[in-house]
Amino acid sequence: MADDSTLDPALPDPALPEPVRDHLGQQLRTVFATGETVPDYLGDPSAPEAFAPQLKRLEVRLKTHEEGTVAVEQALEGLLGDLGAAPKPGAAR
Repeated sequence: MADDSTLDPALPDPALPEPVRDHLGQQLRTVFATGETVPDYLGDPSAPEAFAPQLKRLEVRLKTHEEGTVAVEQALEGLLGDLGAAPKPGAAR
């Protein structure tokens, strides 16, 4: 519930004047400005260069895992087909 004193039109506007806001905003931008690089495109991860080798290894590992999973799935489906058993309808991705 709002305090009745804040609704009194006789009180001065609590907002700062625009020149003061602009000045304070400028000071905050200079203080909080970072040296981070701007991404080349939307969605570009802007990770520090120090992490590049670890990220590359992780990407390779994830890609290998995904490709291996697909290969095993296809091999198992082939085995089931050779045995004459139909794969379960909800089992395949």
